[in-house]
Amino acid sequence: MIDKGNYCVIIELYDDCNIKVGARGLISFSKGFYVYVGSALNCLSKRIERHISKDKKKHWHVDYLLLNKNVEVKEVIYTYCSEKIECRIANEILSDSVDYIDGFGCSDCDCVSHLYYFNTFQDALESSIQSYEKNNYPAKSWIN
Repeated sequence: MIDKGNYCVIIELYDDCNIKVGARGLISFSKGFYVYVGSALNCLSKRIERHISKDKKKHWHVDYLLLNKNVEVKEVIYTYCSEKIECRIANEILSDSVDYIDGFGCSDCDCVSHLYYFNTFQDALESSIQSYEKNNYPAKSWIN
């Protein structure tokens, strides 16, 4: 089995809050749903498990958000592939999102963000699934 791929973590934030995100400093997050887009070309299943876990050190921007007490990972939409398509997926989701956190999770590319805001879980879920379908990859679901 191929264990390389790309993923969208669908996150619910229960309350408005300010979170210190490493060197980026304090970022204001609004209550609602976020989609974080990433890739794992070494071991996709371990990366997804890490994102879901609350037992981890803060390494990536998203870790600071995921470790907040007001956050729950609702679902992960992913696809297996050996190609890094996270920027294509991120740009598809950008066109559907209400807003995004500028520069979040994309310090190694030219995207505006890899974290997108949605008003509802359904909108976040549909955008994530459709982003893979538009790129001719099957979307799979990992429910926390």
